[in-house]
Amino acid sequence: MAGDNSKQFWKRSAKLPGSIQPVYGAQHPPLDPRLTKNFIKERSKVNAVPLKNKKASSFHEFARNTSDAWDIGDDEDEDFSTSSFQTLNSKVALATAAQVLENHSKLRVKPERSQSTAADITANFKVIKSSSDAQLSRNSGDTCLRNPLHKQQSLPLRPIIPLVARISDQNASGAPPMTVREKTRLEKFRQLLSSHNTDLDELRKCSWPGVPREVRPVTWRLLSGYLPANTERRKMTLQRKREEYFGFIEQYYDSRNEEHHQDTYRQIHIDIPRTNPLIPLFQQPLVQEIFERILFIWAIRHPASGYVQGINDLVTPFFVVFLSEYVEEDVENFDVTNLSQDILRSIEADSFWCMSKLLDGIQDNYTFAQPGIQKKVQALEELVSRIDEQVHNHFRRYEVEYLQFAFRWMNNLLMRELPLRCTIRLWDTYQSEPEGFSHFHLYVCAAFLIKWRKEILDEEDFQGLLMLLQNLPTIHWGNEEIGLLLAEAYRLKYMFADAPNHYRR
Repeated sequence: MAGDNSKQFWKRSAKLPGSIQPVYGAQHPPLDPRLTKNFIKERSKVNAVPLKNKKASSFHEFARNTSDAWDIGDDEDEDFSTSSFQTLNSKVALATAAQVLENHSKLRVKPERSQSTAADITANFKVIKSSSDAQLSRNSGDTCLRNPLHKQQSLPLRPIIPLVARISDQNASGAPPMTVREKTRLEKFRQLLSSHNTDLDELRKCSWPGVPREVRPVTWRLLSGYLPANTERRKMTLQRKREEYFGFIEQYYDSRNEEHHQDTYRQIHIDIPRTNPLIPLFQQPLVQEIFERILFIWAIRHPASGYVQGINDLVTPFFVVFLSEYVEEDVENFDVTNLSQDILRSIEADSFWCMSKLLDGIQDNYTFAQPGIQKKVQALEELVSRIDEQVHNHFRRYEVEYLQFAFRWMNNLLMRELPLRCTIRLWDTYQSEPEGFSHFHLYVCAAFLIKWRKEILDEEDFQGLLMLLQNLPTIHWGNEEIGLLLAEAYRLKYMFADAPNHYRR
């Protein structure tokens, strides 16, 4: 009898927790959507469970179908699963074969143009490969060695851009890193920063369209309010604030093992290895120790909110920018053990204070129940209903709630949706805008959503919409795309922020 009950239990509980699921976002590039889109749609149709509810799809159904579990191989289901996956695999294979044949036929028509294009791009652009790019292209390495060049170009050629690197100032189109106009802007920045009292209003105006890499560290310190405008006071201020931070370390850091702080420290310790896992810089033990100290001290000094998941992401842009002050080479692969202890202490303290200044303006995002995020998501929904009613109604039709995708946009300031180089460029503007990280970010999120309106309207089921919105293809974005996004966000702010009657229903 006990054996029968056990068998019935396992047949009822067809899923168990613990399987590894893919993480979506710009920091975790997905598989090629052109090869997997049909597979995902067909799989959702085959595995769909008939419900009593007549709705086409719902969040509960989506959650059940994508839960952290795997199927137990019951005898009743073996034939079905085997045949379904054979059918699906054949469809994927046919679709892939058709695409390859089509691309190769095009290349046979104009082989000379293809080869000349490849030669031009090789000659004009200096391509820097990051470890993440090498990881993504590892599977195709053998094929590239076996086949001639003109037979392997099935996709348009495009320069490989690291996730961070020193070409955070380079466009995705592969434009030269320094033009005459950029040299003039750099000189303008240097004049402003070297003046006896830096004109912060003028500095914000110059920083809005982006800050040159060479002067970004000192510009960010000034714009965040960490450094004074008076040049004579800067050295003394830096020394005092850095000593103050390490005084906090001596006073509080040993308490991480005390019972009332163990949960906070444990969560920080778990989250830090998940921070930008594809960038080797952030997987170095020394860097992770620095992040642990920064986040723990901030949590101790802000008991109203404490540490909340997502705050760990907000340290990374400051750390990379202040590290770039001492590193000329590829930042994302740099070994920080090559730097002196004094330099590392300076980077750590500056990252802490600038992150603290940022969070002071958005702390209600991280207090109990996160009311700041709730309000911003509600405001985003209202704004989108005004600027693009068709997209808004499309979400309502398929029962997509804004909170299901926009919560992460507000909690992580779009850092999970954009490569880190794009986040750094975005923050140039955020620090130049009044309430950039709170108020202006709302309009950036609205512009970011409408940017994908065509792809959104093409999806006609709940699951497809959620998969798209949680996995937007921004891995190749650069300064050009961020500039257009910010321009659209500014237009929306100009139209709606000063016209509340247009904003409300």
